[in-house]
Amino acid sequence: MIIVTGGAGFIGSAFVWKLNQEGIDDIVIVDQLGTDDKWKNLVNRRFVDYIHKDDFLQMICADKVPFKISAIVHMGACSSTTERDADYLWNNNYLYTKTLAEWSVKRGIRFIYASSAATYGDGTQGFSDDHSKISQLRPINMYGYSKQIFDLLVLRTSLDKKIAGIKFFNVFGPNEYHKGDMTSVIFKAFHQIRETGKVKLFKSYKKEYKDGGQLRDFVYVKDCVNAMWWLFNNPKANGIFNLGTGNARTWNDLIKAVFAAMKKKTNIEYIEMPQSLRNQYQYFTEAQMSKLKKAGCPVMFSSLEESVRDYVVNHLQQADPYLGK
Repeated sequence: MIIVTGGAGFIGSAFVWKLNQEGIDDIVIVDQLGTDDKWKNLVNRRFVDYIHKDDFLQMICADKVPFKISAIVHMGACSSTTERDADYLWNNNYLYTKTLAEWSVKRGIRFIYASSAATYGDGTQGFSDDHSKISQLRPINMYGYSKQIFDLLVLRTSLDKKIAGIKFFNVFGPNEYHKGDMTSVIFKAFHQIRETGKVKLFKSYKKEYKDGGQLRDFVYVKDCVNAMWWLFNNPKANGIFNLGTGNARTWNDLIKAVFAAMKKKTNIEYIEMPQSLRNQYQYFTEAQMSKLKKAGCPVMFSSLEESVRDYVVNHLQQADPYLGK
């Protein structure tokens, strides 16, 4: 049985989609469905069972899991960069992951977990996933720190030789619809264009970046799950890896791609950034991807324009925008 925690969430449900595409449905979804529309990510999916994340943790702690597990793909976490409850993030993102990882390693179970590019903070330390540089990183929000402290534990206890961690960069694509304020700018832009004919972007407050010229490594979720599938099938590929395209693009490029996919003329309005965000805003992110490639991962990444067009045309403009069968 394959466990996918966060399996009803964005990347988790996309990975379940990938498993289904590969003919695999002996999957148990572990998540907390709550009151939003996350459950809709499961409607098109094939899996054996769903277990609440708290119940699954109790099973692990008591060592009373009622089925044989071959792998745990741990995508479950609170991913809000504005979450202020540090104790919650410590327990939910760090301690939960630590418990699952240690339990898996003791039993020789493949363990893949989600780290985050938020661990890189403001980017002044660069974006290298070289293990020797990870301790130098200084996250600028508690979410990033909750991921960083587990990465440090992995290195301190030599778990990097036994498990695989993924530092996701700016992931976008189908099945993110339940994320509210944390949905991608592409999703938000699509609806802004439909409603108003224009898109609002934050102004830049650094001279070296024009308005809308801030740079991000935008990576399509379909490309991400292909890389995850490779890691899943290569249990000797361990350590902490970046997962982005390795090619930073501007917000302006992103929005132009959305307008083009919708066959509309570009119309961007630049607005003031809230004061509360200015001290923790990243002006540049770009994954160094040589490590994953050197490990043997053959995944080719779609261009920003190709990815945005697929997302808009084959999902956002469809009656059923979710990843299909």
